[in-house]
Amino acid sequence: MTAGERRAAASLAGIFGLRMLGMFLILPVFALYARELTDDHTLIGLALGMYGLTQALLMIPFGMASDRLGRKPVIIAGLVIFALGSFVAAAATDIWTVILGRALQGAGAISAAVTALLADLTREEKRTHAMALIGSTIGLAFAFSLAAGPAIYGWIGVPGMFALTGALALAAILVIKYVTPEPGRTAFHSDAEASPARLADVLKNVELLRLTWGIFALHAAQMAMFTVVPFALTQDGLAVADHWLVYLPVVVASFLLMVPAIVIGEKRGLLKPVLAGAVALMLAAQVGMAVSLELFWGVVAALFFYFVAFNILEATLPSLVSKIAPPEAKGTAMGVYNTAQAIGLFFGGAVGGWLAQHHGQGSVFAFCAVLMAVWLVLAAGMRPPPRVRTQMFHVGPMDHNAADRLLSRLTVFAGIEAVTILPEEGTVMLKVSQTGWDEEGVRHLLEGEQ
Repeated sequence: MTAGERRAAASLAGIFGLRMLGMFLILPVFALYARELTDDHTLIGLALGMYGLTQALLMIPFGMASDRLGRKPVIIAGLVIFALGSFVAAAATDIWTVILGRALQGAGAISAAVTALLADLTREEKRTHAMALIGSTIGLAFAFSLAAGPAIYGWIGVPGMFALTGALALAAILVIKYVTPEPGRTAFHSDAEASPARLADVLKNVELLRLTWGIFALHAAQMAMFTVVPFALTQDGLAVADHWLVYLPVVVASFLLMVPAIVIGEKRGLLKPVLAGAVALMLAAQVGMAVSLELFWGVVAALFFYFVAFNILEATLPSLVSKIAPPEAKGTAMGVYNTAQAIGLFFGGAVGGWLAQHHGQGSVFAFCAVLMAVWLVLAAGMRPPPRVRTQMFHVGPMDHNAADRLLSRLTVFAGIEAVTILPEEGTVMLKVSQTGWDEEGVRHLLEGEQ
């Protein structure tokens, strides 16, 4: 990547990381804090998941607004709303005000607009690398939040954590304004933005729907679990501020086991077995949690297996969406995927809280186990994904006759599995074999078209 592309990717990854911190930093301690505000576990779960509801409703509209109003103004507006929600939650003295603050946090739904800005600032052939940087940042933010959240809670409490998140959001406005490069032009990018015209095609794709259920179930279970897990860790007298002593080793160990699983899945074309195995492990972790709630070390062991499965699935699912989605609908497929994830956050928090209130903590893990069992059936029935990756090139706008001629010339190159040309965007999208393709020949041809 060029220096400008690296600066764009790094600064926007930081913005994404901030958004994840706002959601995850309080995750391991929020239920314990909220118990000081209400005895109603349903409201605790609602407060925890409310972020996801407003994010799901506004994510795609924010992205579409950025096409018309400009990327940076929309992102800055979203960060202001996010910061406002953080400060409202920080000042709250009752659970309903916390719920309002969490709703405002989610309403600053800038992820689609940030992705669109990244697409404006990177060349097609480098965009995958930039997206990978963002994905890595999100994963690190999650791991950091679980390990650091309890310690930070011990210093400044949850209100202080909300205030810190708000302050970081305001600092992020300076980053987006002064560090992130200005886009030379704002354009629609099929690989990075959702298109209403392609929504029906995505929703009719059975293989994509399996993955959509997966990300929904994964994050619904996550939110449901954390309405009760913090209480399980305190049963043997472990102070809340010391919960990091549990989370840090299990998260680090789970990352060490995740890497070989991902490498094997990608390099050997075994993503389906890896996915199904991780879902089965997640199911076992939920069952283990349900039967060992009264045993501290049983809870710790179940958390370890949970995080191994979670990290594998969180890394594998976006890769599968990219492989399965038609190139021209990849942005729409990811928009549906991200929306399902946000809905899962809300649904899991709300249902988990209600179950804990009315049927006890064990019922929460039974609910999570049902989600995983359904997913395991769906994963077992999926077709093995093609061993391909997407390559993109910008050749400039062309008419449809020129596009048809270029299409016929590209299909003869070795290793090219599918070709999509978007004449208006001037973009060529290739699905190429992971085992090798004639990259030199393709680049030579496309350079002659520019």
